[in-house]
Amino acid sequence: MNEYELKEVVRLEDGHWWYVERRKLLSQMLRGLPPGVALDVGAAGGGNTRVLVRNGWSAVCVEYTLSAARMAADRGLAVLQADARSLPVADTSVALVVAFDVLEHIVEDGSAVDEIYRALQPGGSLLVTVPADPTLWSDHDCAVGHVRRYRRDELLSLLTDAGFEVLYCKSWMVLLSPLVRVKRRRSTGSDLGEVHAVVNRLLRWVVAVERLLPLGGLPGVSLRAHARRPLDADTSPRYASPPAPGTVTVTARLVGGR
Repeated sequence: MNEYELKEVVRLEDGHWWYVERRKLLSQMLRGLPPGVALDVGAAGGGNTRVLVRNGWSAVCVEYTLSAARMAADRGLAVLQADARSLPVADTSVALVVAFDVLEHIVEDGSAVDEIYRALQPGGSLLVTVPADPTLWSDHDCAVGHVRRYRRDELLSLLTDAGFEVLYCKSWMVLLSPLVRVKRRRSTGSDLGEVHAVVNRLLRWVVAVERLLPLGGLPGVSLRAHARRPLDADTSPRYASPPAPGTVTVTARLVGGR
């Protein structure tokens, strides 16, 4: 994702319907998980990281670009500037990794998932969302730096090939998918931008209704999954010490912009 799009994400995420409802989705997916050390990979401005903190997690943003890392740090969050394919944490050192709308930006998505698996404690969880349905590919995907959209079987294979147990893999944004399909056919660039307040409330209402309905098996705009590293009695986890809030730690293995 380029610099302009990253700044747009940070500018919009507090009130834009997509980001508000995505934070609600994260809160829903966190239910039943005992808090511990968590990484929010591809955190941008840290909206999801703040959800983790509010739910009792010792959470650290992981961002590829220095500009986004600084924006998250300016919000008082602990930040690591790092590549998802080379996380600067010890083996089996974190209880949770959140990767919302990240893997589609990484050519070597398998390397990133392998690295997340390495970092997780036995029994630790990965909560992931990705854009779904390759037939929805449009100029929007190109503008925001996507390299793919996923079919359900592709995401499942990606996770299980790394060794994960997949507890569920469901669609999200099912009710809005026909509208998105029409809009994307006319797309000439990123869909990120201001939305009229009335439209913003209406779209939030539609997504809220969807949370009450059993639609996860139908095609949607996104996929969400909860994967878990299997328990292994022979592995002794080592716990990472997160950086202090408001700081940016730059790793030696940074490889450039996202």
